[in-house]
Amino acid sequence: MENEFFVGWGTLSLINAGLAQGKNRSGLNWFFLSLFLGPIATLIIVVWDKLPEQQDLSK
Repeated sequence: MENEFFVGWGTLSLINAGLAQGKNRSGLNWFFLSLFLGPIATLIIVVWDKLPEQQDLSK
């Protein structure tokens, strides 16, 4: 039963990383944060507004 809990929690962390990247946030940071916060991190990502696109200043 415990293995299923860890698999579900890890899957949720991957989903949260994808959601975060869709809102122009760091997927890696949100993946690790989601390992600790789980569904609370999902709620935070969904509620927060999308960040504006960063412009390429190298041109």
